[in-house]
Amino acid sequence: MANNNKEYPATLNIDYPKKLDRVSSFFRIFWSIPILVIMSILTSSGGGTYTNEAGKVVSENGGGIAGALFAVTALMILFRQRYPKWWFDFNLELNRFTTRVGAYLFLLTDKYPSTEDKQSVDLNLEYPDVKKELNRWLPLVKWFLAIPHYFVLLSWHWLLF
Repeated sequence: MANNNKEYPATLNIDYPKKLDRVSSFFRIFWSIPILVIMSILTSSGGGTYTNEAGKVVSENGGGIAGALFAVTALMILFRQRYPKWWFDFNLELNRFTTRVGAYLFLLTDKYPSTEDKQSVDLNLEYPDVKKELNRWLPLVKWFLAIPHYFVLLSWHWLLF
């Protein structure tokens, strides 16, 4: 394997405690409800279910804030070759928050997830230079290659409902 001196642009470090608190681990699913509510509000799709004229239950699900961030970022890179720093910072902080919640739920840390502090979870991503490092046509290629996947998903959806 080749030895590259260039560092990977994404790093994740979690300070694992030497001993986890057993009581905290046992009741963690109940104590995590408030932070899971906050996370679901931030990342939910906002869609719901309703009944159409035929009495069939239909669900409308959008992509949520994560899907919207992905789609709008891909379009900005495609048409403007820009990725605003504040947009990147918001996406990074949202990912840091969800990583803290995941680390707490999967017993990687005993610290209750904060909405502000980094705590024992350290996620870092380098801000890319869009014009030099990102291919502007790659989002279109990925969307085109995803068409068969969407076709299979829709087929299963129609078969099940």
